Amino acid sequence: MPASLSPLAAEIAATAARLIVEEGMEYGPAKRKAAKLLSKRTLASVDLPGNDAVEDEVRAYIDIFCADTQPAELAALRAIALRWMERLAEFRPYLAGAVWNGTATRLNDVWLNLFCDDSKSAEIRLIDRGMDYEVGSVQGFRGEQVDVLTLTETSHELRARVSVHLVVYDLDDLRGALKPDARGRTERGGVEAVRALVEAGS
Repeated sequence: MPASLSPLAAEIAATAARLIVEEGMEYGPAKRKAAKLLSKRTLASVDLPGNDAVEDEVRAYIDIFCADTQPAELAALRAIALRWMERLAEFRPYLAGAVWNGTATRLNDVWLNLFCDDSKSAEIRLIDRGMDYEVGSVQGFRGEQVDVLTLTETSHELRARVSVHLVVYDLDDLRGALKPDARGRTERGGVEAVRALVEAGS
C-alpha cells in the first residue's frame, strides 16, 4: 500500500481497479462506486485515491488476471483508434485514456480528442460521410462542457462493437493538453505516436 494512501483509500483504489478491468468503467465512476461499496460515510467525506494510484492497481490486476488476453485486446483497440485518427487527421486527433496508456481491455472504449478551428467542423465531416453518431458532452480541461460525438465500429479481432468517442476541443486547448502529467508522462498521443505503438505491437 502506498504510504500516501489511507487504508480505506488503498482499498477503494484496488476495488475501483477491479471495476475498471472487469466492467470497463471509467476511473471517476469506478472510484465513486468503490467508495459506496466500502464505506458507509457520504461520498463527499471519503478520501478518494488519485488516478495514479488507481492506475497502479489496474496494471497490477491486469498482470495477475489478464496477462494472457489483454495485450491482444489492447492492440485491437489501438488499431481502431489509429484508423479513426487517420480518417480525421485534419482535426488534429490525439488518443487518450486507457487505450493510450496501455491498460485497456476489450471492455474499454476508444477516446479521441480533436482540436478544431471550428467546433462543428468534425460533426459536419461525419454527416458528409453519412456516419451514424450520437452527441453528448463531458467536462473539458477547464471544467466547461464540451461536445462528444460517439460512434461504433465492429472489431473482428474482438468480435464486438467498440465505441469511439470524439471529444471536440478548440484548437487553443491543444498546447495545454500536451503538458506532462504528475509523473512526467504525456496524457495523450498523436497519430505518429499511436502508429508506432501499433506497428510495434505494444
